[in-house]
Amino acid sequence: MSNPLPSQLPQWQKLQQLAQQDWSLTALFAQDSDRAQQFQVSAEGIYFDYSKQCVDAQVKAELIELAKVCKLQEKITALNLGDRVNSSEQRAALHTALRLPASAKLVVDGEDVVSAVHTSLDKAADLVARIRQGIWRGYSGKAITDVVNIGVGGSDLGPVMANTALDEWADSPIHVHFVSNMDGTQLGSLLERLSPETTLFIVSSKSFGTVDTLSNAQTARAWLMTTGASQASLLRRHFIGVSANPERALAWGIDEAHLLQLWDWVGGRFSMWSSIGLAVAIRIGMDKFYQMLAGAHAIDQHFLTADLDQNLPVLLGLIGVWNSTFMGINAHTVLPYDGRLKYFPSYLTQLEMESNGKSVTHNGEPVNYATCPILWGEIGSNAQHAFYQLLHQGTQKVSCDFIACVHYYQDTDAGELKRQHALSLANCLAQSRVLAFGNDAVAAKPDQLVSELDKFKRYRGNQPSTTILLDELTPTSFGALIALYEHKVFVMASIWDINPFDQWGVEMGKQVANEVFAHINLAKSESGSAEAAESHAAFDSSTQALLQHINQQIAE
Repeated sequence: MSNPLPSQLPQWQKLQQLAQQDWSLTALFAQDSDRAQQFQVSAEGIYFDYSKQCVDAQVKAELIELAKVCKLQEKITALNLGDRVNSSEQRAALHTALRLPASAKLVVDGEDVVSAVHTSLDKAADLVARIRQGIWRGYSGKAITDVVNIGVGGSDLGPVMANTALDEWADSPIHVHFVSNMDGTQLGSLLERLSPETTLFIVSSKSFGTVDTLSNAQTARAWLMTTGASQASLLRRHFIGVSANPERALAWGIDEAHLLQLWDWVGGRFSMWSSIGLAVAIRIGMDKFYQMLAGAHAIDQHFLTADLDQNLPVLLGLIGVWNSTFMGINAHTVLPYDGRLKYFPSYLTQLEMESNGKSVTHNGEPVNYATCPILWGEIGSNAQHAFYQLLHQGTQKVSCDFIACVHYYQDTDAGELKRQHALSLANCLAQSRVLAFGNDAVAAKPDQLVSELDKFKRYRGNQPSTTILLDELTPTSFGALIALYEHKVFVMASIWDINPFDQWGVEMGKQVANEVFAHINLAKSESGSAEAAESHAAFDSSTQALLQHINQQIAE
């Protein structure tokens, strides 16, 4: 017998009733002069202000009660203990174990998980030291100058984000590059600028079967082979592998001494804490990489032990559920006012939408409520000149996360840069204010009053937002920020009763792509033949027509 949907719970239905109220942020602030203090929480160097959300004390209390009846605390404990919370694949989801200190102990299915993690980290640390110190040499005896991380999805988005965010902490002359696109344009243009003698490739693939990654890896191998050096030497000196499938990696040609372990209990989008983050460690050093892990672990402990009503990930997740499921807001944007967090929104698109873009419960029952909203974002100052028009005067309700760092350039004499940082902070706060209060955000002046003849200047306001302030951006606080959002995703999934740790929605497209690819290959040698035309009949008429056009162009 299937479990009832959470929408049948009385707490859920109470929240549905509350959502029908005429919510006004202007009114909420007018009614309570102490509102900002009531709706903020601080922990681990993160100041979390959700006072500009359309919630009051009653909504908050009902959301906490819903979390309790959905057994959120028990689910958080199960996640950290290594229970098989990934129900469809019968696996644990132990990304939290990747940042446990070596002194910790966690045994899952008879395996000392912490020992395995730190054995892999120690091996990675040895490789990092050899590369950074110039001990690792290419086939010609020259030291490595460039490292190319080949991966896609979680093997790319997290490391790219971290490498950019922590670039000022880099203390190595080694250049780190990232390649993910399967069409070869990224890699092709990059190889034109690199030397085979001094380039090292990291092939990061949990399955070591991802076509995007392997096609780029094969191109890299072919590029190296043009040097005339022996394949064995090239594979040994110019490739590192990171995978949970060592058999495939070894069969491809990765040297066992240069193969770093992943595990099936680590989802790709949660894996940057593991050896998937090797390229980041090469750039910033293992000591700072460990600081990043420590920051994430601090949030893990906060998530595990803090009361629900003072728990940052819990509150962030519950507000997300309130907005998307009860308030009917199906779009969410993330707006970091710090150029170092340039790739944070892109990372979150996978973390949130691949995790929670689901429509069935753990038991396979269709849900009857909205789950994950569409998520996008951009550096705040750039977004102001791109899509803020829609946020302020469009017809869509959109929830927003503003993210900024209080301190920057404080240890320098760069007065103008400090001024620019203050200007960025001012814009962050100003935009959240205007989104919340519209025209009420400014004092009435003749050029700001909106008359009946001037309605195109009206700012409606009432767009809900959260503001997250980091004391400063360091490896530690960066790790904490990412862990905060990882756990937010888990909280939302727990309320919706969906599995955030599988991604069956991406599998069928890969299968169909292989079928279509075979027909394009057939057309290359027999374009226009009766056999090619007949083979296309297996597809719909649109795909048939597209294949025919492609094949005709290839044949010409």
